[in-house]
Amino acid sequence: MKYSANSTHPAVIEFDTTLARFAQNRKVDPKASSAEVLESARVVMTTHEGLNALYERVAAVENAGVFAGRDWAKPAILQPGLAVRSLRQSNADITVIEALSEIRMLAIASRDYFHPGIATEQARNFLTQVMALNLDLLSGQMSEADRERPQELGAIVQSLYQYLLEHLGYESILASLVGEVKRLLAQRPIQTDSIKKMISQIAKCLFDPELDTTGSEDAARLVRALFSPTKGCREDPGLEVYNQRLATMDGTALMGEATAFAKAMDETGLVSAYQPLFLRFIRNHRDDLIPIALGLSATGIDALHCYRQLVFRLIDDAIFPETSQATYGLAMLLERGTLFHPPVAAGLWRQIELKLSDETTELLTSVFGEAQPPRVFLLAGVLSILGLPLGVGQGNNPTCQSVIGLSMWADNDADYLLQLVAWAARDNEILTRFEGEQISSKGLEDGLAKELPLDVDVVSLMLVPHLDRLYIEMGRLCGDRDDDLHRWINPEFYGWWVGHGFRVVTDIHTGKLDDYEGFIRQFYASYHPYYNGNMPVIHPQPAGIASTDSGGRYVGRHAITILRVALDAHAQMRVYFFNPNNDGGQDWGQGIVCSIQGKDELNGEASLPIAEFASRMYVYHYDPLELGDTDAVPDEEVALVMELGRTSWAKDL
Repeated sequence: MKYSANSTHPAVIEFDTTLARFAQNRKVDPKASSAEVLESARVVMTTHEGLNALYERVAAVENAGVFAGRDWAKPAILQPGLAVRSLRQSNADITVIEALSEIRMLAIASRDYFHPGIATEQARNFLTQVMALNLDLLSGQMSEADRERPQELGAIVQSLYQYLLEHLGYESILASLVGEVKRLLAQRPIQTDSIKKMISQIAKCLFDPELDTTGSEDAARLVRALFSPTKGCREDPGLEVYNQRLATMDGTALMGEATAFAKAMDETGLVSAYQPLFLRFIRNHRDDLIPIALGLSATGIDALHCYRQLVFRLIDDAIFPETSQATYGLAMLLERGTLFHPPVAAGLWRQIELKLSDETTELLTSVFGEAQPPRVFLLAGVLSILGLPLGVGQGNNPTCQSVIGLSMWADNDADYLLQLVAWAARDNEILTRFEGEQISSKGLEDGLAKELPLDVDVVSLMLVPHLDRLYIEMGRLCGDRDDDLHRWINPEFYGWWVGHGFRVVTDIHTGKLDDYEGFIRQFYASYHPYYNGNMPVIHPQPAGIASTDSGGRYVGRHAITILRVALDAHAQMRVYFFNPNNDGGQDWGQGIVCSIQGKDELNGEASLPIAEFASRMYVYHYDPLELGDTDAVPDEEVALVMELGRTSWAKDL
């Protein structure tokens, strides 16, 4: 029997009473302790169908303020990797509130509960990833550690997992897990640790004789790419054994290994820990196989031959099993021809020899451990971001302005990015100028990020705190002006290529829409090839969108980068852009779903039809000397954009 909202089970009655008392206490004291209500929820979780009773009370739990004042109050920022640790730690309150949060996520994903801070699909993706990281619980058998957890916490987590599985379904979950991993990998992220953990759990699932995984070839392909991409490591023998095998391989076998490694890396964007061992081996014995092992085309091969000693040194100093993903970064760095810009090669030589400050050394060691020296992790991170400029993400931090800068510089001004890394890692400061005045990041107050961002790649870890402070300081130096301050900050912060023309959709004094039609027409005349004289986007341009959730409701302003505007294979004009969130495939409501693959996107790009994209535009830059024909933009197109905007984020403006 399931508990209904009017259940008479003693544990549920006690919970309802405790929750009501807590809600009253919170009205008087916003910091009133939640310990009593969490303990009562724990007791309910230990009873038969107790999770279902809590599911029916999700709204009451939320409204009472159980999540308020903590990370769980903002479900969109929650991280699956952290959720796994929260569920399985010794603190009962943390485990219980995490369990309540995941029950809430299930209600959101099932459309039984609406939360303005997170979309239905986002909630489902979150649960999919959490389940991927907890697949060891799938068989229903608890580990010794789980059995020994106090206050029945092990049994609670086991029951929660089975409850989620019951609602979401195992078959769909495995397919969803694989689909989610492939969707994330299609964006070629720099950070892949959580994805690799998901694949590790999928591997355990595939090799569990108690589970029927027939027809899971896509899952097996992902597992092979990570653990056994070549004949020499087909059974995942371990790094030491594989190293011994390499010494016994003939030329034909080594060629086969090189080809297989390149194929797996190209198909998935993942790098097996075996590949760095192979690269380091052939670096000393068969360096002619390096281009093959990296999967290089003619461009990449030319770059390698031109900068042979530099590439070899980068392999020696940065490519290890602990930094395996840097292998893909190095390959893409060569493929993009970045080294053909002479200052980049010089900057990389400086990076190789860079002396890190004590503060940098301590920080990198605390975050990445001691498996390799801090300089190795930093150099590997530099290779990754230079090879994958669209793979950098901001995690849960409000630092989108800084992150799009990292992406732009990695793509368009790599030697400047290397200079920033050198300053930050060696000198603990970054220098820049604003309207002729030199600014140092040292000594400035925190910007939007009040705490050090630890859920980011190593280059972001080094630079974002400095950049965030500098961006805010530029705003302070602007003082009171007659337009949105981004107009003056962005060209100084990002680079000379940022358009000096600028439009914001609202009046800065009233917050109301200001010449919305003119705003849209000018955007089309600046970016749409049909109305701007067929002028392509030459340099990435920073822009601001009015971010919305899957219901089209306004969430906030968000910085993105416009990369290009072009016809897709179906003759639809699309805007291709970089979204600094770790996942660019977002649902913005009104049927506007950002595409990340299948519409001619390059890895890491998101795209939308231009009208849908324009409907979320808030600010943009343009070149006032290259403005196209605003009158040529069709009236019906302008009307469509305005209708989408006015019925979503701008409905109250």
